[in-house]
Amino acid sequence: MSGNVTARRYARALFSVGAREGREALEKIAADLRALRASMEASEELSRFYLSPAFSVEEKERVIKALAEIYELGEHARNFCRLLSENGRLACLPGIAEIFDAMLDAENGVLRGELTTAVELDENRLKNILNQLEKQIKRGLTLRCKVDSSILGGVILKVGDQVLDASLRAQLSVLKEQITRGE
Repeated sequence: MSGNVTARRYARALFSVGAREGREALEKIAADLRALRASMEASEELSRFYLSPAFSVEEKERVIKALAEIYELGEHARNFCRLLSENGRLACLPGIAEIFDAMLDAENGVLRGELTTAVELDENRLKNILNQLEKQIKRGLTLRCKVDSSILGGVILKVGDQVLDASLRAQLSVLKEQITRGE
């Protein structure tokens, strides 16, 4: 079974557990999963520890218990991590957290997107862009921002499976094609 399918199944199961208790429970679970995911992404050693069959379930659960104390995890997240540990699926946690967040956003009517710019935008400029985009799509939008100097200028916006490439690099590429074809 691929990791993505596994992560989706676990995320769906956890989401249904949280949904029975309401929006607050879902938000708490999402925050807990984000904290755990961030800890795994920040520490390569922790990720390797979860993947390693050399460590027993009990050893992994001790680490989970320590993380639960540090991040003040709720009961759902604690039990869920124990379940993942018992089933040897702790390595799926980042994927589960991402899928869970996407499910929560869908529940709340929020779209996720990625905005790529050539230079870092200040907070005011980013807020203006976000507000304009939300007005256009008539939904909430959460943007992850990336800086890629190779686009030279402009922006690349990805929302769902739609891409708007308004970068200078793309415009120059179109111009080059037109010149090459003799238009």
